[in-house]
Amino acid sequence: MSAAEPTILATSGGFLPGGRTFLRPGPLIDHALDLARPGDPGRTVRVAALNTAGGDQAVWAARLHESFYGRDDVRLTVVSLFPMPNVDDLAEHLLAQDVIWVGGGSVANLLAVWDVHGLRPVLREAWHRGVVLSGVSAGSLCWHVGGTTDSYGPRLRAVTNGLGLLPYGNGVHYDSEAERRPLLHRLVADGTLPLSYATDDGVGLLYRGTDLAEVVSDRPEALGYRVERTADGGVIETVLRPRRLDRPAQ
Repeated sequence: MSAAEPTILATSGGFLPGGRTFLRPGPLIDHALDLARPGDPGRTVRVAALNTAGGDQAVWAARLHESFYGRDDVRLTVVSLFPMPNVDDLAEHLLAQDVIWVGGGSVANLLAVWDVHGLRPVLREAWHRGVVLSGVSAGSLCWHVGGTTDSYGPRLRAVTNGLGLLPYGNGVHYDSEAERRPLLHRLVADGTLPLSYATDDGVGLLYRGTDLAEVVSDRPEALGYRVERTADGGVIETVLRPRRLDRPAQ
């Protein structure tokens, strides 16, 4: 059983440095899992991880599997597209999941490779069926119309061919990469991007359908933001204070 309605958790965080392992699932990962099993916290969740944006490096697949070592509540598959898909039927496999997690890297390359394999309609169908779609950085940008990216080089540029499940722009790493905020402001002001939502590192945007339902965070002082164009071509940025994931919902 997946989430009851179309659900996306778009983040600038997720996995954290591990102790005995290289990575460990952070509160944002656990939140994505919980979204897929409302009222049944012990149920095993089927998770497909897509690391297309990072080139499907085998070392990252191993690290993801290692990060869930000892957990009986997760059944993880890492879906690779290089050098060929590692499952017989991509659509069948992805639609059978409870959570699809998309890792960071190059969102431009991710979108191009997904298009080669026809994944746009598959992921839209997964969303409509209530599979929780989530991810970090490129795995956040991809669900939106577009956003700011370093896919093309150190100087940030716009990407505008996202899946568009969410009719907004997206800004990631808002507090840790100095050029992200001013570029997002310019792109919204000149109409390249529509109304946009942005996240500091450690923050996630929870959408139910296409509505922003909640902003959550795994660290203190990190924030979310709403960036919108004014009638005179300026920009208003509104701070969205998140709920800490180690505290109960109000």
